[in-house]
Amino acid sequence: MKRLSLLLLSLFTLAALSGCGYNTMQAKEEAVFAAWGDVEASYQRRADLVPNLVEVVKGYAKHEADTLKAVTEARAKVGSMQVSKDAINDPKTMQNFQQAQSQLSGALSRLMVVVERYPDLKANQNFMDLQNQLEGTENRINVARVRYNQAVQDFNTTIRTFPNSLTNSMMLHLQRKEPFKAEEGAKVAPKIKF
Repeated sequence: MKRLSLLLLSLFTLAALSGCGYNTMQAKEEAVFAAWGDVEASYQRRADLVPNLVEVVKGYAKHEADTLKAVTEARAKVGSMQVSKDAINDPKTMQNFQQAQSQLSGALSRLMVVVERYPDLKANQNFMDLQNQLEGTENRINVARVRYNQAVQDFNTTIRTFPNSLTNSMMLHLQRKEPFKAEEGAKVAPKIKF
């Protein structure tokens, strides 16, 4: 009788552990890290393209130094900011990272307004190629952010639902991840003046 009880208890424990979500939570956290890597790669692509774009524009718009300086400084700030995998748990670090990226986006927007003032620049094939690359990169950044937010939502849901929440609170102690959030003022459409 003792053997049967011990066997049943062992089978019950094994069945309970297989449904505890330990491996699922680990896999979903890794998916969040991978999605974050995609976001970083997209930002790096943009940071690599910006100097080339600035150099092409410099050749045509030498007297627009302020705008070019703003783009260069914003790119340098983004380049100097190192964000590790652990930073996705820290809302303050995520906010600083997003703010630096927003400054670069704003500077690039001003650069595009400068381009409108120089029709011969728009005809330059190098500039057109870089502009297309930059536009594609901005789209990749958006897609990477959306995928990251989906991975974060999936992970956060997993660690907060039963029975995974028990496993997490007793064994793993995983924290919720921070998603990308809209910038302040993003609800208002930007006004472009020429």
